[in-house]
Order: sequence, then C-alpha cells, then structure tokens
Amino acid sequence: MASTSNLERVLADVLKRITPSREERKDVLSLADNLVKLVKKAAEKAKVEATVRVEGSIAKDTWLRGEPDIDIFLQLPKSVPREALGTVCLEIAREATRGSKQVERFAEHPYLEAFVKSTRINIVPCYKAKPSEWLSATDRTPYHTDFVRPRLNDVLRSEIRLLKRFMKGIGVYGAEIKVGGFSGYLCELLTMQYGTLVDVLKAAAAWKKPWTIDYQSYYKGREDEIPKIFEEPLVVVDPVDKGRNVASAVCRERLIEFVAASRQFILYPVKEFFLPKPTRILSERQLVRSIEKRGTALVFVKIGKVNAVPDILWGQLYKTQRSLRRMLVQNDFNIINDAAWSNEADLSLLLFEAEHRFLPATRKHLGPPVEKRVECERFLRKHLGASATVYGPRLEDERWVVGTKRKHTDIVELLRAELKHGGRHVGVAELVSKAVANKPNVLVNQQVASTYRTNSDFAEFLAAYVQGKPKWFQASA
Repeated sequence: MASTSNLERVLADVLKRITPSREERKDVLSLADNLVKLVKKAAEKAKVEATVRVEGSIAKDTWLRGEPDIDIFLQLPKSVPREALGTVCLEIAREATRGSKQVERFAEHPYLEAFVKSTRINIVPCYKAKPSEWLSATDRTPYHTDFVRPRLNDVLRSEIRLLKRFMKGIGVYGAEIKVGGFSGYLCELLTMQYGTLVDVLKAAAAWKKPWTIDYQSYYKGREDEIPKIFEEPLVVVDPVDKGRNVASAVCRERLIEFVAASRQFILYPVKEFFLPKPTRILSERQLVRSIEKRGTALVFVKIGKVNAVPDILWGQLYKTQRSLRRMLVQNDFNIINDAAWSNEADLSLLLFEAEHRFLPATRKHLGPPVEKRVECERFLRKHLGASATVYGPRLEDERWVVGTKRKHTDIVELLRAELKHGGRHVGVAELVSKAVANKPNVLVNQQVASTYRTNSDFAEFLAAYVQGKPKWFQASA
C-alpha cells in the first residue's frame, strides 16, 4: 500500500491540473448562456414550444479543464411525434449554431454536435415527461441534473473530477458504443456513493460480481431481486428510475480494466494513471521487427468509408469483428486477439492476430463413437470414397476418424473469399458489407506498413497494440 503523503501529493497535483480556472469557468458559462438564448430564439422561429436547459457536467460544474462539452436539451411537448423528435431538434440546432462546424450524431434519435469557439456543443431533444412516463431515453437527463446538483459541494466536485480523469487516463470513460465505458453521470453517482476517488477505487479493487449500488434504496429488503432484473456485472440503480441501470453501457472488458487499474493505483499511485504519457510511436522498421518477433500473423481487413454516424459505425464494426472472428475459428484458425480501429471518416480496419497464417492441407475430422450405430452408418456413407476424404475412415479411440481436405489453408485467402461479395452470409454488418463488397482489401503483417506510415492515428493504435501493455500498467510497473 502506498504512503498517504505520496497519494495526497499525486491527487493534489492532478486536481490542480484538471480543475477549470476562474477565467475558463466564466467563458464557458457565458457561452452556454448565449447558446441557450440562441436555441430559444431558433425554437420560437420554428414555432416549437420548448424548454431549453443546460445539462451535463456544465450544469453540475463537474467538467475537466479544457474539456467543456456543453449539453443543451430541448424539452419538447409530448404532442411532438416521436419520428419528428430528432428532425425538429436538428432544424433548431442548425439554426442556433449557424456558421459553426456541425455534425449529425445518433443516440436513440438524431441530435446535433456543433463546435463553437472550439467548444463542443451537443443540442439534444427530449420530451417534457414525468418520471415513469418516459417517452425517450433522454427524458431522464434533466431529472439527473436536478438530482445531482443540490447534493454536490466543492469537495465532491473535486473528487468527481479526479474519478473522471482517472477513467479517461486508463481509457474506460465514455458510454458511447466505441468505448463501452463509464458515463459522466455514473462517475458522479459512484463518487456520491463512496465519497472520494480513493474510496471508489477501493470498492472497485474488491469487486465481486455482481457489484450493485442502490443509492436510493429502492430494493432495500429485496436485494435478491436485482440480479433477476439487471444482468450486467455492474448495477447502479438510477435514482430517478428504479427500472434502469445507469451502468448498462459498461461492457465487461472496461469494468475489468477499471478494477485492475484501481488495484494498481492503490499500490502505486502515480499521476500517469490520470495523465498518461503518449504512446511511443515505433518507426516503420521497429514496427516490422516487432511483428516479425511475434511469429504470428497480423491480418488486417481494410474498410473504406462507411456511411454512418459514429455510434452506428462502431456498432457495425464490432458486429463484423465478432462475426469474422467466429468464422475464422470455425475454419480452425486460432485467433489470439482481435481489435477494431476507425478514424470515423473514410478509413476503418479490423485486426485479427492468428497463431499461424497457414494451416495444413488436411484436417482430422472426428466421427461418432462406434456405439452410436445409426450415426456411424451416416458418417461412413458421407466420407467413404468422397473427393474431400484424404484418408480413412479408420477407427481411433472407439470412434471413426477421417482426414479431409481443407477448403482454405490461408487465412488471408479465406477472408478475401468470404468478403468478396460483402460477407453478409458470414455475419458482416450491412453497411460494412457495402463498403467491402467486390473489393476486399486484406493485408498481413508488414503489408500494413504504408497505412501505418501515412496515418498517425492508426500508427498510435497499432504501436499500442504491438507493445501490448495498457498505459496505466506501464505507469505502475
């Protein structure tokens, strides 16, 4: 266990770096107030009755220095049709942020992301609904703000900022599909539950499934019901909706990373957990040597532009990644690891690391035990004298065995063949299928060097992959 003085020194140093200055706070709040006025004006112009509010970390004063995302919510009457919820918001948002960079995003429905004075602005629609009468997932957000804000003080805000920065530093912050991690609201609730960053990390370090937090004690005396209602490994019952798990977006991988990093930080508290050093970018020669040293096959499926907003894009990439991995395993390739990367514009890559690129031409195929007479007769009829049968059938350990020809012995050729017409038959997601159809681009090992050389973001991803340790572990090792 680290010394208390060292821990306090690290936390004080980090907090000083991540707390917004008085000038930043003044500028951000002024910008937020101005945007609320512009959104109200745009709503009036569109003849839409709307309550306009600032939500999220700005409303609660829990944002990190230099990262002031401003969330502006339009609470619309229930009379607005569901299918028009996003389109109405987009029309108003575009008008309110005219002249700025605008990007359409998608959660449950479309919303607008804009950049005003280099600050990210999210303008999101929701219904003005009462608790338990939600019509949209975003309807709860104003209630979240109203629940959290009066319960905060300066000490809790500091602890929340530390937890958010810790999660960002180890790569588990963000509930979007790309990350599958912890939302800002979840960080706030965890801190409110345990009181300090260190106590949150100690609770995580002692994690046992399921980890359950019921801040409002909705299920007091009925705790055994919680696993039947919520299946996730981390359950934080929403204080404004007892039927919702605030942590539902946290995938098991991100939770495990948080648990492991929490344990390491308690032992070795250094600021790099919060403010990690940049990934060491390997030279092209170093990259090739690192790949050769592994002795495996790093296979890349290179995908061009996918016409989708980021959340949809990542959902499509992850679905395709799972499907292709399953297909490769079914064809006897031992996949050690896999990953996905995208610049969310015109280039995405799926990476599959196989133990071997090539397999023997013949595979051993086990038949039924001799005691299963009918199944044996069927097996023998199928394989005896068949063109794909290389040897057998023969008896081995009380069952029939044959050697059969593999259709594909090269993982690269297998992927090219399955993706030639889009790969829908092996589970490739629809939009990815359109992007790869008729021109599957499959690279192996050093063939990816030109992409590595010309794309710095991909280079950072691949360098981190081949080096193989999370940044937070390097900081504590």
